[in-house]
Amino acid sequence: MAYLRQNLNKAVRALIRDIAAKMPEFSHVKASRILVVAGEARRASRGTVKPLCFRGGRCTDPSGRRKPVIRIHGRRMLYCITLRPRFFRASTPQGRVQTVMHELFHMSRRFDGTLHAGRRHSVLGEDFYRQLKPLVRRYLKQCPAELLEALARSEEVRVLQWLERPGPAYVPGTFRGRTVYTEEQLYYGITRMVTHKRPAVKLAKPRRKERAEKEPVH
Repeated sequence: MAYLRQNLNKAVRALIRDIAAKMPEFSHVKASRILVVAGEARRASRGTVKPLCFRGGRCTDPSGRRKPVIRIHGRRMLYCITLRPRFFRASTPQGRVQTVMHELFHMSRRFDGTLHAGRRHSVLGEDFYRQLKPLVRRYLKQCPAELLEALARSEEVRVLQWLERPGPAYVPGTFRGRTVYTEEQLYYGITRMVTHKRPAVKLAKPRRKERAEKEPVH
């Protein structure tokens, strides 16, 4: 019997839907308009998010530049989350949830294919994580076990990757490359996922009682 590798895209899509359903701060997020792919290393990041539109969901900015359109099964994507190698090889299930929520946190509340101007690392600095981490902790308390289990594998998984990656914004009339990308430019690649155990919390050892003090009977 052939071994069927897990479809990680399906698992991440289910996670995003659950986050949007349970967390008011992410209720504007629509998993069906987010493309998730695996990509090459980028510094030490575990994930990045790319906005696929200009303000207002437009393909063209005031200067006339256009962004390539990504349309999967006839539906236009507004964001592309790229999961980097460290997501697969140096994370815990809880850490993977945080990575996904990290990228969702960058998205505009309008969910129009742009990023939230006030939630950039360059704007918030360390406050970015101070705002994000309480949300992650609150969600993990209600995250279904089956969603965490899907992110806790140590095995090969299937995940979408670019066969031909979209380029940056371009000026019409001077660009001869592809302007519309579909599922034809994607394929399911095989990636090995290695899950690290969550570090155990070390409890402080209780102080030894004075010899004269009797131990209570339970």
